[in-house]
Amino acid sequence: MFNRKPIEERIAERVARRPPLKEGKHFEHRPALIVFLVVIGLVVVKFVGAFVLMRLGVH
Repeated sequence: MFNRKPIEERIAERVARRPPLKEGKHFEHRPALIVFLVVIGLVVVKFVGAFVLMRLGVH
């Protein structure tokens, strides 16, 4: 359709062009690291907030 390759082939070509990951590196790009840290931060804040509320006796 519209003389384009299927999405699977385009993704495969893009992945093949990427250099291999460096040893010990877990995130391929910075936004993945930022999203991961934000999610972990939100979970920690939620647990700390729940703990504080329980210690204060708020139901």
